[in-house]
Amino acid sequence: MARNAEKAMTALARFWQAQLEEGKVKERRPFLASECNELPKAEKWKRQIIGEISKKVAQIQNAGLGEFRIRDLNDEINKLLREKGHWEYRIKELGGPDYARIGPKMLDHEGKEVPGNRGYKYFGAAKDLPGVRELFEKEPLPPPRKTWAELMKDIDAEYYSYRDEDDGILEPLEQEHEKKVIAEAVAKWKMEREAQLARGEEEEEEENIYAVHEEESGEEGVKEREDEDGQQKFIAHVPMQCPSQQDIEKALVRRKKTELLQKYASETHLAQSEEAKTLLEL
Repeated sequence: MARNAEKAMTALARFWQAQLEEGKVKERRPFLASECNELPKAEKWKRQIIGEISKKVAQIQNAGLGEFRIRDLNDEINKLLREKGHWEYRIKELGGPDYARIGPKMLDHEGKEVPGNRGYKYFGAAKDLPGVRELFEKEPLPPPRKTWAELMKDIDAEYYSYRDEDDGILEPLEQEHEKKVIAEAVAKWKMEREAQLARGEEEEEEENIYAVHEEESGEEGVKEREDEDGQQKFIAHVPMQCPSQQDIEKALVRRKKTELLQKYASETHLAQSEEAKTLLEL
């Protein structure tokens, strides 16, 4: 049986080859471009693929085909584009021109590629399919940010309300309101004063907020000066004595000695020094 099967296969292979030589049967395109070793045939298969792509691109322009048929056509076009790239690479290997660099790319440019989709393109009506249209909608650009110079260009005295009184409208209104508030405060004070007098309360002597008490006076307390008329002229609330140059030099020397002792002296020596100061009451 194996021998007869081998004979049958051999006969079939010879018949198929004879039909190909006579031109009665079309030669089928190899599944892999690497199986073709002849440059003219590789060019032929490439032209055949381009023809198929052109037909399918023309078909996919019809939006009435339905969503599923449009998706299938779009997948087939992308598959043929990848296959065309394989044949162009094979032609280059066989010594032919580099179509990837110099060849026309009209069919490739008809498709629209979604960013980040690894070369998958949408053709014709496939661009308007549900879920695809949103992919091509660009997000609105954010409003341009102004520079610091542009922000500071319109900032002047009016921005800080320094010229609000220059128009001559606000100042009279403020003066009128101020007079009204003062009159109300005076009237209120007079009413309270009359009420106190009516109740027979003794009039309390108003406290002078500018008076200086005796206990506050002293060497480091309040010092007041009076002019020739006996009126209060100046009050100093801080001691007026300033350190001399000698006091400053002594303080610097004392601080330098302390830093040197802390840096070079041992802990035992420092303890003994502190003990000696305590005994001598220094």
